[in-house]
Amino acid sequence: MGNYMKKNGIFRSPVTLLMMVMIGISYLMAPVQAATENNFMVKNTQDIVELCSVSPEDKLYTQAIHFCHGYLVGVYHYQNELYKSPGLSPIICIPKLHHPASVNSEIERVELSRNHTISGYIQWVKEHPEYLKESIVDSLMKYLVDNYSCKDD
Repeated sequence: MGNYMKKNGIFRSPVTLLMMVMIGISYLMAPVQAATENNFMVKNTQDIVELCSVSPEDKLYTQAIHFCHGYLVGVYHYQNELYKSPGLSPIICIPKLHHPASVNSEIERVELSRNHTISGYIQWVKEHPEYLKESIVDSLMKYLVDNYSCKDD
């Protein structure tokens, strides 16, 4: 299997392999979550955390992860557009991450930044369980402001 992957370009660099191993280890270390159809109603932060933390073996894994990313990115983009209005200044400034040279495309860069920010949010919520019953928008904005607030120069 390893030769097949190398021969067919699946692992383009040691950094890619390292990233895949790290992702795999993070899944092993994370508590196993099972997604339910009710989680997709996203009534509160706990629902999005359960969707974003679902185990790859879960029958709803693909739907849960795509829903998680789509929902959270949508909240971020809406907030971003709102603060482009006249008289308002952005409150969230997510910095560009410095990626390894092996990251060849802008899509890969955006995906790594998005994954980094979302995993940071999920970890933050797990460390702040008092926000689990709040709306997702409220808890996500608290996380983003706490961690990515625009600095006045």
